[in-house]
Amino acid sequence: MNKERVSILPAEQELAGQWERVVRRRAFLQGVGLTGAALSAGAIRADEKKKLPKGDVAILQFLAAAELIESDLWQQYNELGGANGGNPSYMAALQNMDGDMSQYISDNTDDEMSHAAFLNNYLKTHGEQPVNLDMFRTLPSSKATGAQQIGRLTNLMKLNVDTSYYTRYRSTQNPDLGATFPQAVNISNEPAIPLNDTDTPPNTPQPIPPTTVPARRMQAIANTAAFHFAMIEQGGSSLYPTLALQVTDVEVLRILLSIGGVEIDHFGLWHDKLGNAVSQPLAGVTDPETGVTFPDLNAAHSEATQTNLILPEPCQFLTTDPSVPPCSVIRPTSTQLSGAVAAITGLTKDLLFLNQSNAFFQTVMALAMAADVAKRQV
Repeated sequence: MNKERVSILPAEQELAGQWERVVRRRAFLQGVGLTGAALSAGAIRADEKKKLPKGDVAILQFLAAAELIESDLWQQYNELGGANGGNPSYMAALQNMDGDMSQYISDNTDDEMSHAAFLNNYLKTHGEQPVNLDMFRTLPSSKATGAQQIGRLTNLMKLNVDTSYYTRYRSTQNPDLGATFPQAVNISNEPAIPLNDTDTPPNTPQPIPPTTVPARRMQAIANTAAFHFAMIEQGGSSLYPTLALQVTDVEVLRILLSIGGVEIDHFGLWHDKLGNAVSQPLAGVTDPETGVTFPDLNAAHSEATQTNLILPEPCQFLTTDPSVPPCSVIRPTSTQLSGAVAAITGLTKDLLFLNQSNAFFQTVMALAMAADVAKRQV
């Protein structure tokens, strides 16, 4: 792999620090202790180390990159809207959907940071290079109260959110077998976090006297975030089982299934909460700036859009043979639709990487391609 194009250098200090902060915050990990929490290179004795298959390393490195990307976007949501978030107006709009939204955002952030820290330390422990994307933290931060003014990997201030997962999981059809699905809500060029405190585009003079973000616009921004939360996590729900089919080492398989289960849990959580944005009394909000509208998806009285039907509808699985009964499953789980390259392609269409450098795309796509070509060795 061309080291000028792909940066996978150690970032142990940052990741270890993130991991320790996660452990301190999560009550259910309080009994683990520092030795297990830090997961230092010495956590596994030298005589226990084993050489990982090349394909497994490629998969772990891509997933480490994916978790760093997720950590970056969730950190932005957490700074503004998390349990200790610094933007009261944004937090209030999120909590209009559910009073626990801020806590869930903080917990999701902790989870993704722990995944990135674990995967990179696991790679290092086995003599492989962790992934570091720090050189690509160049995108601007929101100027809204609460946001740190640091470089970012991801953009949340102008998104095209693919909401077809909403209709997909209510359908009896399967994308792996050729089915396609409509958007539940058309979200185009919409911010998922406030741009600033005066609701003006970036790099424009601030109005005098200062204005504030209108309540309906802030609610539309929060609603966009809710749909984006679920979009990100449903992608992980498909990515982990897809790549798990390609690993060789049983311990690596255990890692993918264990982390993947948490991604599925995240999706179920956000799939439920976003329904409150498109049901009464919040339904009908329109962003006065972008025109994005969040309709009442219960108005049609159809199971195809009913907001509380969040569990996967039984669908075709593995075959279109009508004699095979439908099964409730995660879908898609094909490399073409939910592998590493598909994941990066989907996030790019989402505009999550808007204004990132060519070097960034070369780096993450090289990691994705290496993961997708990995084959299970018997």
